[in-house]
Amino acid sequence: MVLNRQDKVRVELAPLKTFLQQAKTAAGIPRAKVTVCLVSDREMSRLNQTYRRKHGPTDVLSFPERVVATNVRRGTAASVPAPHERKSELTGRSLGDIAIAPETARRYAQRTGRSLRDEMRVLILHGVLHLMGYDHETDHGEMDRKELQLRRRLGLAP
Repeated sequence: MVLNRQDKVRVELAPLKTFLQQAKTAAGIPRAKVTVCLVSDREMSRLNQTYRRKHGPTDVLSFPERVVATNVRRGTAASVPAPHERKSELTGRSLGDIAIAPETARRYAQRTGRSLRDEMRVLILHGVLHLMGYDHETDHGEMDRKELQLRRRLGLAP
């Protein structure tokens, strides 16, 4: 499911829904439920401050289903991450929510020379991997390697 809760950046939802399914399939969790919610920079700043103690907006945040008082879809969330699990344990259940700030994504896309469309796809994939339990801040490159492999498989530039 892809929801648009912002109005600053025009985003086509249908291609994002299609890509979300492709990303889940490539990651080996095609039946897992994931919600992507597009939020404003203001909302993303609030989420980033509340749950990561970082000031300002970021491009993507992931909120695993097994968290305390969560629901990005309704504007609230918490960030107690689920432990890294095997793919077989993830299939067929709700993994959680991914919040993406298209305003910030557009700025990052311009800096990296990517289209907004591709940047949004990269962020969806990145968020799915976090929901699966990967953490690039602590896993010594495991998530980065997996993301690069899946980007290639999905036709996204590294």
